[in-house]
Amino acid sequence: MTINARHENIVELVSDRGFMTVETLAEHFNVTPQTIRRDINTLDDAGRLRRYHGGAGLPASTTNLAYAERRIRNLDEKQRIAEAIAEQVPDNSSLFINIGTTTETIAKALLGKSGLTVITNNLHVASILCSKDDFTVIIAGGMVRNRDGGIIGEATQEFIRQFKVDIAVIGISGIDNDGDLLDFDYQEVRVAQAIIEHSRQVFLAADHTKFGRNAMIRLGHISQATHLFTDLQPNKRLSACIKDSGVKLIIAPESETF
Repeated sequence: MTINARHENIVELVSDRGFMTVETLAEHFNVTPQTIRRDINTLDDAGRLRRYHGGAGLPASTTNLAYAERRIRNLDEKQRIAEAIAEQVPDNSSLFINIGTTTETIAKALLGKSGLTVITNNLHVASILCSKDDFTVIIAGGMVRNRDGGIIGEATQEFIRQFKVDIAVIGISGIDNDGDLLDFDYQEVRVAQAIIEHSRQVFLAADHTKFGRNAMIRLGHISQATHLFTDLQPNKRLSACIKDSGVKLIIAPESETF
């Protein structure tokens, strides 16, 4: 088993059981406790698990990582996902793009397209896309969240409901193994729900660290997406849920190296 595969299995086990001891995990994977401790440290640093004395448990479900930290985490994976999404977005189409560091990376990849109309509640996305002369960029009204440039609130939801677009590009904080889409801010979730409801297709963007990640607000279910773009195959349980929901799974290829 590769290290990445073991990490994914550790996250799945902890997500299912709430807490796993180092000894139990070492026995399960037939590796040394030292190896499991290194795995747990890596997963804790990534925000996927929380390291406790003697084992690992679920991370906090009430607070997200700081915006500056999220911008640089898993950047290669985000860029691969962004390129895969850009390939699927036709020129001259209309899009919603929501809040998130992944969607900001996607916005940069979309600069290679032509004639897009984009409605967003993300000031950073709007700033990136408005540099294209042939793009139309529409910013949702509402309250600006100073920590990340997200626009939220009742006014934002009402603004979104005026439109019906071709594609929603949605970032997410976590995807539970049962397919539930999870996030940390109920106001952000309400806006994302309105975006999904008013889009013909829903492109969900989530790197592998979002699989099994804990967050307390339920946004919806994977079945509401038409496509899931990620960088690694999800665990067996989530993969089965994606397949049963009829969602098209697109795994972004590895970056070319020279």
